[in-house]
Amino acid sequence: MKILLINPPNENLILTNLPESLAQEDIMPPLGLMYVAAYLEKNTSHQVKILDCLIEKLNYDQLEKKIEQEKPDLVGITTLTFTLIDVLKTAKIIKGVNQNIKVVLGGPHVNIYPEETLNFPEVDYLILGEGEKPSKDLIDNINQTENLYNFKGIAFKDGNRVINPGPRELIQDLNELPFPARNLISNEKYSSVLSKKNPVATMFSSRGCPFKCTFCNRAHLGKVFRARSAKNVVDEMEECKKKGIEEIFIYDDTFTIQRQRVIDICSEIKNRDLKINWDVRARVDTVDKEMLKEMKETGCQRIHYGVEAGTQKILNVLKKGITLEQTEKAFKLTKKAGIETLAYFMLGSPTETKEDIFQTIKFAKKIKPDFVCFSITTPYPLTELYSLGLKEKILPHDYWQKFAQNPQPNFVPFVWEEKISRQELLSLLKKAYRSFYLRPSYVFQKVLQIKSVRELLNKTKTALDILKI
Repeated sequence: MKILLINPPNENLILTNLPESLAQEDIMPPLGLMYVAAYLEKNTSHQVKILDCLIEKLNYDQLEKKIEQEKPDLVGITTLTFTLIDVLKTAKIIKGVNQNIKVVLGGPHVNIYPEETLNFPEVDYLILGEGEKPSKDLIDNINQTENLYNFKGIAFKDGNRVINPGPRELIQDLNELPFPARNLISNEKYSSVLSKKNPVATMFSSRGCPFKCTFCNRAHLGKVFRARSAKNVVDEMEECKKKGIEEIFIYDDTFTIQRQRVIDICSEIKNRDLKINWDVRARVDTVDKEMLKEMKETGCQRIHYGVEAGTQKILNVLKKGITLEQTEKAFKLTKKAGIETLAYFMLGSPTETKEDIFQTIKFAKKIKPDFVCFSITTPYPLTELYSLGLKEKILPHDYWQKFAQNPQPNFVPFVWEEKISRQELLSLLKKAYRSFYLRPSYVFQKVLQIKSVRELLNKTKTALDILKI
C-alpha cells in the first residue's frame, strides 16, 4: 500500500487572535505526521511519504498534480480547526483524482468534532487520540470493515452510521516510539526568525499537561504527564545533529515539570559533549537557578513562558496557578543565566478591564523579556472558558460546532466582549505591541545585539511587521 501523509496548504487559514501581519508564524516540521510515518515504517511494510505543502510552497493545482504522480492508496491529513477549510479542500482534490483513495484525518479538531467531520463525504476515517498505533491498526484492517469495530482510536462510516469508539488508552512508555521520520522531509528548509542557527527541528520530550488553565485544551494528548527518559531524548537530539540540524524547538507543553529529568537531560548532553542549540516552553513556577544554569551550559537558547496577564486578579480567573512574584523571579533568574525569554500574554479575559490591560502592558515591560507575544483571549472549543462563555451568554451560541459542520472562509471567532468590545481589544492589542517593541531603549538594545546580516534582516522584517499593526 502507498501511503501519503499531507500537511495541507493554508490559503484559507482562520486567524483568531493575532494581528494579521504577525499571524504567519515560522513553518515548523509536521511532527505529528512524522511520528505516524516513523511508526508505520517500523511496524509495517507499506511505502510511506510525507508531503508538507507549506514548506514546499505548493498551491492546490500543484498539490493535485502531486497526488496524480504519487498515486497513493491512502492519504492522511493533519487537521486543526483553523485549517479545516484547507483540509476539506485537500480531501476533495484527492477524491477528484481518484474516488478510491482512502482519506484519513487526524489531529486536535477530529477529536473534538468526530461526528461532524465524518459527515463530510470526502472523509473516510478518523484517527483519534495519539495516532501511531491506531494508524497501523487501520491500515492493517482497512479492507475488512468488520475488524475495525475491535479497535479504539479509529472512527469511520459504515453505510450511513458513524462508528466512534473513542480514543484508546494513552501510550505510557514514550520511549517505545521510534523517533519522528525526519528522513521523509526536507530538514534543511525549516528555519525560524528567533533561532540563532538554522536549520531547525521540532521534537517532543513528553506528552500531556497536568495543569488546569481555563483557556487551554490538549485533549488528544491527555492531561497526564508522560515523559521520555533523558537518554532517549538526547539520543534524538544527537540524531538531529547528525542530520545537520542546528537548533531544536522542544514542543512540550511544559518541559520543566520534572526537575530531575531536566538535570539528567543536561548531564547526558554534557557527557556526550553534544553541541546543539535548543529551546523549550516552561512555567515560571517550575524553574530555579541551578536548573537554568545547567540548561544554559548545555545549549538552551530560549525559554517561552506563558505569563498571560499582568494582574493577579486575571491570573486567578484563568486558573493559571502562578503569581506575579513568581513570574518576576523566573524572568530575573533566566536573564541572569544568559537564556533569552519569550513571554506570552492574553488581552480581554473574563472580568478584565482596560485598566487591567494597561497593567499587563506595564508588567510586560517590567519583567523585560527579549520577545513578547500579545494575543486576544479567544474561547476555544472544549475548554472551560468556552463552556463558561456559553453558560453566561457572553457567547451567543456554540459557534465552533457550527463552523465544524459548515466551515466558511469568512468565519470570525467570538472574543470575550463582556467589558471591552472587539474593536477596542484590537486597538489595545496594537497599542501593546507598539508600546513594547518600539521603545527606544528596546530598539537600541536589540541593535547592539545584532551579530550577522541574517539577524539584521530578520529583525528588520519583524520591526516592519509591527509597524503595520
